[in-house]
Amino acid sequence: MRTIIGENYYDGIKAELILTHKDENVFIRLEDFLIKYKHETKLFFISYDLKNKIENLSSNNKDQTQFPLLHCIVPNKILPKEEFENSNPTKNSTFNFKPEFNKQEYIAKIKKIKHHIQQGDIYETNFCYSWSTNQKLENSFLLYQRLKALTQAPFSVYAELKDHIILSVSPERFIKKRGNQLISEPIKGTAKRKNDKAADQAQIKLLASDPKERAENIMIVDLVRNDLSKVAIKNSVSVKELCKIYSFKNIHQMISKVTCTVSEDVSFSAILKALFPMGSMTGVPKIRSMKLMETYEETQRGLYSGSIGVMQPNGDFDLNVVIRTIIYNKSKESLSFSVGGAITIDSSPEKEYQETLTKAEALLKACQ
Repeated sequence: MRTIIGENYYDGIKAELILTHKDENVFIRLEDFLIKYKHETKLFFISYDLKNKIENLSSNNKDQTQFPLLHCIVPNKILPKEEFENSNPTKNSTFNFKPEFNKQEYIAKIKKIKHHIQQGDIYETNFCYSWSTNQKLENSFLLYQRLKALTQAPFSVYAELKDHIILSVSPERFIKKRGNQLISEPIKGTAKRKNDKAADQAQIKLLASDPKERAENIMIVDLVRNDLSKVAIKNSVSVKELCKIYSFKNIHQMISKVTCTVSEDVSFSAILKALFPMGSMTGVPKIRSMKLMETYEETQRGLYSGSIGVMQPNGDFDLNVVIRTIIYNKSKESLSFSVGGAITIDSSPEKEYQETLTKAEALLKACQ
């Protein structure tokens, strides 16, 4: 196991917990593991389908990546990431990804989803689809470096695990705990950057004032506020930033920040049960949206829409949202990634399709 998260490089496995779809009592087993290694640093790799252990949900779509439900690792060594980054290969390969839906198929699905919104079944949902290729990945770290250079994403992860390699350039934080504070930063709203400075500033203003994008973001903020209230000390949930535009190297994103205070005895599992999966990857109402997307999506999301992060020995943790992420299955020699977006009553199927291409652009470019 070799992993880079944040400023650290984690090497080797001192202890690990791997939970699959077949396992029962997953949160009891998780808490027992966290208590046993309370004074150690822990790494988390959490599949979106952990939702099935939180709510009465199931996933019967094809499992493309075959990632476990939850993988928690106590690393052997923690070193500055430069110790790993300084020894990288120079060879690169070209990968030719193909989407599971063409444009017409995608638009047809969006129209059906919008019909559910018109009927009042849901208000907003996140619909995703995958891209894949069956090719051997020989120089994974070089590909990760290319992704990082193209995006400069703040919550990036590189991980060489037993059965998978993960190359993530996520711009989104799921949940962070510092002391008794929880911080969630949902993203809803995306615009491609322009090369011309004036045009790029115009893109920022356009995104900031777009009523559809703001409506998407605000609905998810309300969902996050509700989720946080399940574990928060009374009256402590607060929106610190609403629909603020953050600029990354390749895109602009609309991000909000919601916080709360929790008591010292709230467990990691309790927080996970209250908040997971994150609202930005589900919809409103949350459970109904997740159920509907299982019928319209054709591939299990696996680690995509899940979370990766680190828990410190003092119990503080920081977890990302697994988006803009390529996952390599070593035994199948297959690479895949997924993209998606929020669908509301005001969504234009054509524009939603173009937004998924914007999100896929850096991943595809890095693989050329």
